Amino acid sequence: MNTQALFRYRGRTSPRTDAILAVVAMIGFLLIWTLISVTGLVSTRFLPTPWEVVNALYGMLADRGFSEDILISVGRVWGAFLLSVVMAVPIGIWMSSYRIVGTLVEPIVDFIRYLPIPALVPLLIIWFGIGEGSKIAVLWMGTFFQLALLVADDAKRVPREFIETGYTLGAKPRQITNHIVLRAMMPSLVDNLRITLGWCWTWIIVAEIVASDSGIGHAIWSMRRFLKTPEVMAGILTIGIIGLLTDQLIRVLHRRWFRYL
Repeated sequence: MNTQALFRYRGRTSPRTDAILAVVAMIGFLLIWTLISVTGLVSTRFLPTPWEVVNALYGMLADRGFSEDILISVGRVWGAFLLSVVMAVPIGIWMSSYRIVGTLVEPIVDFIRYLPIPALVPLLIIWFGIGEGSKIAVLWMGTFFQLALLVADDAKRVPREFIETGYTLGAKPRQITNHIVLRAMMPSLVDNLRITLGWCWTWIIVAEIVASDSGIGHAIWSMRRFLKTPEVMAGILTIGIIGLLTDQLIRVLHRRWFRYL
């Protein structure tokens, strides 16, 4: 292990070193958590031990159909996220490519992205009902407007020389968008998609606590009523695990797709 690289400004380390450090950090976090609970610094009623949380998660999976709630939440998140991507990528590119689109759309996007999503939940239920539509709408609202601006910034960072070269070679605007701008911004776009997918997961609780009878958020909210702290933390832990695995998968794919970076 190259210890000097660990403390050097923007030093590079091997994937093996990164994995070892990540495991050490997780073990340290679990040890601190266990010590706080076992020593009574915080009552186990409010902060159960990791073992109690794992047992609660196993019980939820074995006896309460929690695996079905997980699949439902994953479907909702990915449905809303993909809808956001399909809409935000072209709109973001157009915002950076055509001044009239940016002038008209960006103020609206900026305004809506600052609105508190929880405050909009009653309105979304009135518009979309208590079915899947309102839940997808909450997740979409929390993702689309942020992603559109990130995509626009990615497109703006594409060197103007690339675009001028395309025009010199006779490319049309659509060809420049598809073959120059989109390809040049792809590495940063994938990174931003990874980040906004995490944001989408943060809204799942809000989406599933109102007029819902399924999903991880509903399970957490139901256990909260009966002060079942281990079960509540087990639900939160589930979201963290799913997010971590997804994030690491996208990181691996990013390294394979863009080896030249």
